[in-house]
Amino acid sequence: MASSVTYLSGEKMKALDQELMSEEWGFKLEQLMELAGLSCACAINHSYPAKNFPRILFVIGPGNNGGDGLVAARHVRHFGYDPVVFHPTKSKKFDYLLTQCRKLEIKVIDKLPSADELAQQYDLICDAIFGFSFSGDIRPPFNEIITELNKCSRPIISIDIPSGWDVDHGNVNGNGLEPKSLISLSAPKLCSKNFKGIHWLGGRFVPEALQKKYQLDLPKYEGCEQVILISG
Repeated sequence: MASSVTYLSGEKMKALDQELMSEEWGFKLEQLMELAGLSCACAINHSYPAKNFPRILFVIGPGNNGGDGLVAARHVRHFGYDPVVFHPTKSKKFDYLLTQCRKLEIKVIDKLPSADELAQQYDLICDAIFGFSFSGDIRPPFNEIITELNKCSRPIISIDIPSGWDVDHGNVNGNGLEPKSLISLSAPKLCSKNFKGIHWLGGRFVPEALQKKYQLDLPKYEGCEQVILISG
């Protein structure tokens, strides 16, 4: 478990992301998404092993957080899970990731079951709706989706920040998700400082020089591990 860790504001996280994908550092969005999604799949495997939580519903948003979720769905399929993807917006941005999922016979649905049906059909919900750039009100259809997910008795694990939370201040209006687990990517965000559930850090790709520039105190990953436990 991590002894100390830096929590980044949304503004600093945006700057770090942009710098990673600059010509100087040379990362591509697809590459970062692949590494982030792999770390999410590893965190799921650690906290919710396939023998006990085989059926996972991935709730996919329209932005990069949704892309991370699609990558994670593909990886957990290889880990022995039976994932299903719920992709309500039908965004074309990540068609290639959806194709990869379908080629692994991962079912893609476009309607969310009721909370009771979710509890019957799935063992775990993965929240890949909104990332750290989310702000403002939760717009349709995601306001109704998040409300229904919060009614579900199955555990929820969120990617990067719980959907609907302000990146710096948390669930300020009370309308965001309340997950049991969280997978922070690159560095944990300010909103997660007082998160009470199982909290993982993934996204093992920030070079040491950038960690020093942004004054990041990040825990050291062990061996080939893609995630490290912050709390929980």
